[in-house]
Amino acid sequence: MRDVTANPATTVVVVTWRGAGHITACLDALAAQTRPHRTLVVDNASADGTAALLAAHPSHPQVIRLPRNTGYAGALAVALEKVRTPLMAWLNDDAEPAPDWLATLEDTLGKAPLAAAATSRLVRPDGTTQSAGVRLTADGHGADVTEPAGEVFGFCGGAALLRTDALRSVHGVPADFFCYYEDTDTAWRLRLAGWDVVAAPDARVRHAHGVSSELGSPLFHRWNERNRLLMLLRCAPRETAVNQLVRFAVLTAVLPLRGRPAAPNFRFGLRCRVLAEVVLRLPATLRTRRKIARRAALGRGAVWEAWAGL
Repeated sequence: MRDVTANPATTVVVVTWRGAGHITACLDALAAQTRPHRTLVVDNASADGTAALLAAHPSHPQVIRLPRNTGYAGALAVALEKVRTPLMAWLNDDAEPAPDWLATLEDTLGKAPLAAAATSRLVRPDGTTQSAGVRLTADGHGADVTEPAGEVFGFCGGAALLRTDALRSVHGVPADFFCYYEDTDTAWRLRLAGWDVVAAPDARVRHAHGVSSELGSPLFHRWNERNRLLMLLRCAPRETAVNQLVRFAVLTAVLPLRGRPAAPNFRFGLRCRVLAEVVLRLPATLRTRRKIARRAALGRGAVWEAWAGL
């Protein structure tokens, strides 16, 4: 791993899969950062020339090449085992941070000793805000905050900075989520443990968004729906988690009576698969729920009442 200085505070972890079309721009933007750091790229078994681009890049990032695609969550979990700096940044491979991005995030966390994570402001190529943080909806969805806010429930995993020890103390990243909701789940566990999450709207990142996965596709909705339910079973008050799971199942059961739905996330087969995957993971999920409870400094109900629906 290349040290820009002897003791940088942050390791920036970039997860890539088939990133040949954009990984160079991401690494160029990291090389232009004003704050020293280490760069670790986790390559999810790309077969499109990404490995050669990483090897040739003048910044010489450390690269972990995995034998199979473990998704964003799985790759972050692998990276966490290797990080030795006090701070760990998460960054999508289709993101280009502004030169002062990391400095702004580090300074924001430095001024907030009770915060375990700081979220960036991700902007689309047209300049509009994609995410300035994550809010928790009344039915337990994680939704992007599209205007800079003074308070946010969670961070967007596309570009965020976390305290490494705090992340490890709440059992790290949910690797089996593959991708989507690993950030909201992590933020929820940090809040249950008594940590805050802060926004750094001046830490700007240009984000192509959806390059590695097709937004709105059946696979996208399968991961989204499954992981939301798993997150609720892990983190939410019992009544909320059960209510949302039952509601999802009942709505699925009546879908055949409604005719052909327009939205992919309301396809009967997809939702049946989601339910089957949730049921299959239920024993392990409930064990994790008990582990989270043992680490919690705040009650599940207190966190839910403070943040849900705001």
